[in-house]
Amino acid sequence: MTTFRPIVALAVTAVVLTGCGAEIQETANAGARQQVTVTNCGTPLTIDGIPERVVANDTGITEMLFALGLADRLAGYTTYPGKERDIASSPWQADFERTPELGDAFTREAVQAAAPDFVFAGWNYGFRESTGLTPDWVRSIGADPYLLTESCRQPGTDQRGVMEPLDALYTDLRNLGDIFGVRAKADELVAGYREQVAGADADAPAEAARVFLFDSASPEPLTSGRTAAPSQIIREAGGSNIFDDLNDSWTSTSWEAAAQRDPQAIVIVDYGAGPENTVQAKIEQLRRHPLMAGTTAVRENNFLALPYAALVEGPRNPQAVVTVAEFLRAAGY
Repeated sequence: MTTFRPIVALAVTAVVLTGCGAEIQETANAGARQQVTVTNCGTPLTIDGIPERVVANDTGITEMLFALGLADRLAGYTTYPGKERDIASSPWQADFERTPELGDAFTREAVQAAAPDFVFAGWNYGFRESTGLTPDWVRSIGADPYLLTESCRQPGTDQRGVMEPLDALYTDLRNLGDIFGVRAKADELVAGYREQVAGADADAPAEAARVFLFDSASPEPLTSGRTAAPSQIIREAGGSNIFDDLNDSWTSTSWEAAAQRDPQAIVIVDYGAGPENTVQAKIEQLRRHPLMAGTTAVRENNFLALPYAALVEGPRNPQAVVTVAEFLRAAGY
């Protein structure tokens, strides 16, 4: 399938440089379309015209578009079983309800059927070589792929994360602002988020509380290294991610390592289908585990559950900083 875009005659053209380095071709003709070049995962990405049919994968990514006021540009979104709790708690629930849901799997068939001109996903946030749904495949159907910055691969490796997680959020908002012609809205969001984050740890003690991010276990625990959003969320809240030394984003570790670092608080990711994946089931799993049962967090019942969409890159991250900070202060840290 090839997506064709209308050709617009250009009368007078000028190159405008935006604050984050995007080049935008503008014309003197009212209503003329633009060409924008942004940097995405270290590579220039040129978009001809403002995208009109966007497919997004996952809740945090989709909420980023909603926060920018772009719901009417979405041809649809995909998500996964269990993420309905994300949507039920979303500040953009009404936008989810009026946007086509393309199913609970990000597949070539689902994407191609939506006839997109722009696809927003990330490595392990939908894009995978194993499924063949890659940025190159998106280009082959005539659409432009945009990669979630939190998921950018470090050069020469499969490890993800090339900048501070909140900077990744701000970078994507500004890039999307340039691509969709809503840069002023993006700048407004970023300024508000920076202010929200800056005030979160005003009462934090000098010694940061040790915090374990528990996603799931099958059988080893999945957690956050320093380049995933939870690590900076915890740090900005006045805590310390016990796996901040792992140079990766979402990654597996061992129960032995988690117990040895004796977390004082545990943040649990609330998502997943089936009774075995509820927050309570995860708490019981921690209480039954022979190593984790003796940690300070488990003994003192210091658990905080947050929605998946608050902990992957997305517009709920700044409020998550505030929530974690309040939780740690209430727990005495």
